[in-house]
Amino acid sequence: MSTLNPPEKKPVALIAGPTASGKSHLAVELAQRLARAGRRGVIVNADSQQVYRDLTILSARPTIDEIGGIEHRLFGTWDGAEACSAADWAAAAKQAIGEVHGAGDVPILCGGTGLYLRTLLEGIAPVPEIDPEIREAVRALPQANARAALESEDPEAATRLAPADATRTTRALEVVRSTGRTLTDWQAHKTGGIADEIALHPLILLPDRDWLNARCDLRFERMLDAGAIDEVEAMLARSLDPDLPVMRAIGVREITGMLQGELSRAQAIAAGQTATRQYAKRQYTWFRNQPPRAWPRMDNKTIVETDNFVSFFHNGG
Repeated sequence: MSTLNPPEKKPVALIAGPTASGKSHLAVELAQRLARAGRRGVIVNADSQQVYRDLTILSARPTIDEIGGIEHRLFGTWDGAEACSAADWAAAAKQAIGEVHGAGDVPILCGGTGLYLRTLLEGIAPVPEIDPEIREAVRALPQANARAALESEDPEAATRLAPADATRTTRALEVVRSTGRTLTDWQAHKTGGIADEIALHPLILLPDRDWLNARCDLRFERMLDAGAIDEVEAMLARSLDPDLPVMRAIGVREITGMLQGELSRAQAIAAGQTATRQYAKRQYTWFRNQPPRAWPRMDNKTIVETDNFVSFFHNGG
């Protein structure tokens, strides 16, 4: 794929896939091989949970030993009291990539948040601010009523969205009511994406499902032993808004239930493992179907990173 990119465009590696698929390890290996070839790689986080400094353990942020001496950016950059939107992250990632390129180095995007990556590469729809009264009215509607309204006011969105998808139903309805245009119409005119400005070298990791599920189960149990409980206690002590992304991260609700006596440790572990597997399944489905078909999709058991990033090991790549 990289041979199709014009030589004047600067390279960006992208390693993406579901949680626990081995992305971070592969990104570090790539950066280390680049270093041995006389180039410098900088890993840029593209995971919506690893951006929060409050979620060191629960987000499986790479440890000092795991980063292997490679510079990592946008890990733990946001305080949990501040929500990091896809647009926020994309702006920060765009700046980081520019700085890495400015130093003559190779940015390596690594993460599992498809919306973040899509926003960075394709840009965002220039939807105006939603009228506060309209937003309040729409969000007060029961899901059945919101769904019925959407079927009348934006039939295309209603056809595309699952009946129980309350979040996207609300968004589509508030956009069409506030702007007079459908969200699909706005999204057809995205701006700010960098896909046409860079030479993108993507790789999607899609491991064997049983292997991935076993990794998810083991990872969550190890998190509790590594200090995840203290991490959640610290967040609860801050009395953060429960609707903040950091408070809705996988494991927070389950560990909170254990701390409050609603779940035993074994029940919290089982619930956390189930939530992690379900999240990985959603990511797996997204990365299997949503990125361009030309992007390589591989099982990380057989992959050799030089096969996909071979041009990086030449100074002109």
